[in-house]
Amino acid sequence: MEQEKYTLLNDINTPADLKKLKVDQLPTLCKELRQDIVEELSVNPGHLASSLGTIEITVALHYVYDTPHDRIVWDVGHQAYGHKILTGRRDTFNTNRKLHGLRPFPSPEESDYDSFICGHASNSISAALGMAVATELKKEERHVVAVIGDGAMSGGLAFEGLNNVSSTPNDILIILNDNNMSIDRSVGGMKQYLLSLNTNETYNKVRFKVSKWLNKRGMMSDDRRHGLIRLNNALKSAISHQQNVFEGMNIRYFGPFDGHDVKNIVRLLRQLKNMKGPKMLHLHTTKGKGYKPAEKAATTWHAPGKFDVQTGERSVSSDNNQPPKFQDVFGETLLELAEKNEKIVGITPAMPTGCSMSILMEKMPERAFDVGIAEGHSVTFAAGLAKEGLLPFCNIYSAFAQRAYDNIIHDAAILQLPVVICLDRAGLVGEDGPTHHGAFDLAYLRPIPNLTIAAPLDEHELRSMMYTAQLPDKGTFVIRYPRGRGVLTDWRCEMKEMEVGKGRCLRQGHDVAVLSLGAIGNEVTAAIDELREEGCTLSIAHYDMRYLKPIDENILDEASRCQRIITVEDGVRNGGLGSAVVEWLSDHGLNTPVCRMGLPDAFVEHGTVAELRDIVGIDKQHIKNEIARL
Repeated sequence: MEQEKYTLLNDINTPADLKKLKVDQLPTLCKELRQDIVEELSVNPGHLASSLGTIEITVALHYVYDTPHDRIVWDVGHQAYGHKILTGRRDTFNTNRKLHGLRPFPSPEESDYDSFICGHASNSISAALGMAVATELKKEERHVVAVIGDGAMSGGLAFEGLNNVSSTPNDILIILNDNNMSIDRSVGGMKQYLLSLNTNETYNKVRFKVSKWLNKRGMMSDDRRHGLIRLNNALKSAISHQQNVFEGMNIRYFGPFDGHDVKNIVRLLRQLKNMKGPKMLHLHTTKGKGYKPAEKAATTWHAPGKFDVQTGERSVSSDNNQPPKFQDVFGETLLELAEKNEKIVGITPAMPTGCSMSILMEKMPERAFDVGIAEGHSVTFAAGLAKEGLLPFCNIYSAFAQRAYDNIIHDAAILQLPVVICLDRAGLVGEDGPTHHGAFDLAYLRPIPNLTIAAPLDEHELRSMMYTAQLPDKGTFVIRYPRGRGVLTDWRCEMKEMEVGKGRCLRQGHDVAVLSLGAIGNEVTAAIDELREEGCTLSIAHYDMRYLKPIDENILDEASRCQRIITVEDGVRNGGLGSAVVEWLSDHGLNTPVCRMGLPDAFVEHGTVAELRDIVGIDKQHIKNEIARL
């Protein structure tokens, strides 16, 4: 059956095999490749809609360019499943996102065909420019292509890259995969600009012929080329009655074209391949292309989980008694607070559904803002709102907040502005791997003055922390919480002020003091309960710190009287809770032994959260073993 279904794809193990096909066979290959991805992801969940939208681009690139010698730099790894399958990884694609299996996103550590890392968005143009300039300096013959899409053009780094592309001699090709979407529907002026952008077809044909004629006659040196590009842009403006932002930056622009016409894309790439100077090829695509359910609801089908290929029915747990996801508790609580406090507004950089800001957006659209893939801007935008008397809740995935570090310091903390930064997906996130683990926020935020840093043990704590953060005179307030479900089914509770810098003792003891921060404390509670059931005679104290900054010094004083202290955190050991405890003990001349349990000084691979907690040693069993070591 498979032989009949994949008559072309079964014979392709590398791009060299792909090049043996005739151009007329490529549409059939695209259909097979698309079907292969749909069937595989129906049983082995991953990022579906984005990769379906880039099939024709992927096939055309590997058909025209000599990869991996020529570099294809992908932007947003969600686009690249077809790329993985065509570059020798089809037989192992069923291990994608699984422990020790294929990585969730392209990585040079996995394959030479993956020219750069691309878990986050907007880095492709800058990286590709660096490769192109290096190629020129080393006097090598190599083509470099950046494929940017899924809303990544809204990221500031993309514009920084474009600015440098326009002023640095290079021959890179930028492919704009324009699907009008990020994960949620893309927003902002760039989206509207791309929707309206058009190019005169007659002008394009004439330009191709003229550029070829000039190139053959040696009239495309750098100096002459820049002058000709300026003339070209002036002619373009006269013919089409408009000038686009890319040509305004002296980047040759071609398009927009149909991003699903693989034969035409091959033709265009062949014409552009040896053209000198920076170029942009604008392709319109449909996210989820070729699978009707995904085309109709691309956001839902971004990462749909398991599903039935024929019916499009997604597998949804029937257990209605499960605790809610932390993100949903955030979304519902934010709406409750906003209904009572008219100063509250919500901000998210392109993830309203993922972080549940969509709940506020639906009820109060005028008070919720999706700013696109622009984390730094989201924080500074929030700071501007706060400066004028509003109270913004800015929700950013922990790993993505790394891109807003300077903004947190410069635009929020220095002025002690009342900005509430909610870090979703803090700690280990699972199958998305090292680019997405929220491993560093505790360590990189702790040194910043004027910040309050909090982490809830459960849903009740999250609600009260959010309530506390919106009270007067709380300044810049950070709340971090994990991906996935909490522990309470009766999560709706009365919200109350939670004293800043005050933790709580969950269990008294005098032999060992375990200090935990955030939801990982539930693993500690389970470990201590099991030790008691197993007859452990140690007197074990457990403190839920609640706040990393300011830290509860009364708890540290109590814990220092035990024979040993264990700190447990879902973040890197270096710089987080454990480091703060050791520093406090040292500052006070105390020498109580401390064991710091947390993430290692290494990037943690992908796998389920349970698997990864076991690997890094912060699961229940490792906590039990460490407590019992006394």
